[in-house]
Amino acid sequence: MTFALHGIPVSKGIAIGKAVLISRAALEVSHYLIEAGKEELEAQKLINAFEQVRLELEQLRYGLPKDAPGEMAAFLDVHGMILADPALAEKPLKLIRSQRLNAAWALTTELNDLLEQFSEIEDTYLKERANDIRQVAERVLKALKSGEKESTEDPELALFGEVDVDAIIVAHDIAPHDMLRFKDRALTGFVTDLGGKTSHTAIVARSMEIPAVVGVRHASEMIRHGDWLILDGEHGVVIVAPDEQLLSEYRSLRAQALEDTRQLQQLKYAKTRTLDGVDISLFANIELPEDATQAVEVGAVGVGLFRSEFLFMDRNQALPDEEKQYQEYRRVVDLMHGLPVNIRTIDVGADKALGAGTDLSQTGTSPLGLRAIRWSLTEPEIFLTQLRAILRASAHGQARIMIPMLAHAKEIDETLRLIEKAKQQLHQRGKAFNPNIQVGAMIEIPAAALVLPLFIKRFDFLSIGTNDLIQYTLAIDRADHAVAHLYDPLHPAILYLLSNIISQAKRANVPISVCGEMAGDPAVTKLLLALGLTDFSMHFSQLLLVKQEILQADVGQLQAHIPQLLEAVEPEAQAKALEFLLA
Repeated sequence: MTFALHGIPVSKGIAIGKAVLISRAALEVSHYLIEAGKEELEAQKLINAFEQVRLELEQLRYGLPKDAPGEMAAFLDVHGMILADPALAEKPLKLIRSQRLNAAWALTTELNDLLEQFSEIEDTYLKERANDIRQVAERVLKALKSGEKESTEDPELALFGEVDVDAIIVAHDIAPHDMLRFKDRALTGFVTDLGGKTSHTAIVARSMEIPAVVGVRHASEMIRHGDWLILDGEHGVVIVAPDEQLLSEYRSLRAQALEDTRQLQQLKYAKTRTLDGVDISLFANIELPEDATQAVEVGAVGVGLFRSEFLFMDRNQALPDEEKQYQEYRRVVDLMHGLPVNIRTIDVGADKALGAGTDLSQTGTSPLGLRAIRWSLTEPEIFLTQLRAILRASAHGQARIMIPMLAHAKEIDETLRLIEKAKQQLHQRGKAFNPNIQVGAMIEIPAAALVLPLFIKRFDFLSIGTNDLIQYTLAIDRADHAVAHLYDPLHPAILYLLSNIISQAKRANVPISVCGEMAGDPAVTKLLLALGLTDFSMHFSQLLLVKQEILQADVGQLQAHIPQLLEAVEPEAQAKALEFLLA
């Protein structure tokens, strides 16, 4: 019987093949009490399993092929840090010794406790980090099982031999290192029960350019091994047991999509200029240093947003020191070969936890709470450490500092004072840095947008963070599903603010960009061009799609519709004004 499942599209493309069902180790754990007096033997089994996984990750890390995605090494490092955290094994070992639980039962007990804690976090990215902990724990569970068997054959790889066509992996979840393990097989797509757009599995699938749909609840229970599948990574649809007509239709769609992708790649070398001769700059948003390589490959003219907090998260150890941060920032600067790199200072706080040694438990989980620059100014030593690292990286290229969530003059003045203090500290230590490093601000609070002259006077460049600007202007907590449907980038108030910010910055000759999700949405590219935007910053996977819209746009014609649009507050009038401005 043919039926369709729906999930979250995270890597575009159409895959057609047979399902290879990967088991979920955590669901297959036996629960029993070990004999009295054998507690230490059982504890040693767990210790040995942890050591086995450590060696496996180490071998994978140093044996990565040259064509492996850059993100893979970083994710293996993250999983290695999770595995090395003593807390992960400490409680299971106590359960073995005090309650005589078998090793697998003890580990899954701790895993379930950790996952319950993560389920209470509102931040989407951090919530999905629970999958990393689950993946590490399940790898240890597999090691425990393998220790009980004589055979060294990998049963999951053997499953590929049971299908005689391209395979689509179906699993409860897939660790990035397992994706690499399956890479050399006839693999054409991934389907998982868990995951979201920012899960590591999703990021690696995009970097490997393999179609993937995640968050397809119960897929691993409803799909059988060997079922024919159609995976639509564009729309997040998985069709199970399709008939010949559907197969034929999707084969044609796949062929057309491959041709479209091929033609899109040719745009990499075209100048980013509109039909009426307006030059546009396309920058990349990156989360990991390795992303810089792909940004350059698709033609980005710089990094418009490097989310530096990703160096601080997923850590169970102390925060990265100045030297560690400096090396990571310098790596991005080197990979961009002299192009500008806007390093946003750490945007954490509220429900975004840091590594060991910090306590954010009193800040609450409100997106309006102690976060971003507000948090940095309460932790000046941590902030100065980051500023010194960025400044040192500026000696090797165009590293620039970008400050998030500013609203008050006193915040701006204190931030600039600390930047000067960091420069003095480096000068006293004889460390090289660019004394004229550019400093920019993110405009993401309505108050900042309404007092823009304050920012224009004090900063070298500005960047509009549309995600938060929309959230704060419309009083919408994006993590609250009850009101998420009210999040509207095309709300008349948002368009008015964007027009005002861009026009003021342009008149003052201060560079202005958009680095939120709107910049990477091809559907609103013409609208942003009409509002006067010439600098876009987006995830590198969207860059060529946006470029395609720019090459087909006439800014002069588009701008003629802006007065009517900005006057429209009623839905019908706005819809009419937007007809020509939306792709």
